[in-house]
Amino acid sequence: MTHSAIVTEPIDPQEVIARVGSNEDGAVILFLGVVRDHAEGRRVHGMRYDAYDEMASSVLTEIVQEAAARFGTDRVAVTHRTGALTIGEVSVAIAVSSPHRAEAYDASRYVIEEIKKRLPVWKKEHYADGHEEWVAGSPPPGTGRVVPPAAGPSGVPAAVMTGEDAS
Repeated sequence: MTHSAIVTEPIDPQEVIARVGSNEDGAVILFLGVVRDHAEGRRVHGMRYDAYDEMASSVLTEIVQEAAARFGTDRVAVTHRTGALTIGEVSVAIAVSSPHRAEAYDASRYVIEEIKKRLPVWKKEHYADGHEEWVAGSPPPGTGRVVPPAAGPSGVPAAVMTGEDAS
């Protein structure tokens, strides 16, 4: 059974992986996206993820269901975190199980790539020098200039993103 969630509390990878797996599976994959201490040559102290919650939940569910259908396993679980995160904290956890490893790897990769393309979640990096800025192409609504949205397979814009230039 598939599972998707947008949460504000820390992600427990064991809880995500516990949502997949069956006696018929020979592969269980767990991908964790974590906050790293650098980005494009700059030291990072942490970051913040903001989301359009209703749309994010719907889009994440759509992505998970697509992966399940495309790769032949309904054992796909994804949790994405929003709010302030520090170095080393998990921002996204993807667990997939299937009878064979190829399908599990492919489904996991599909999910993270589609999240990057379509999920209406925006990331603001906080740098060691005291500056902070929205990651290119991902400022949240209500902060300035309009960035054209990309449409997802359903025809719904992947995200309505606006922002101000971070200089």
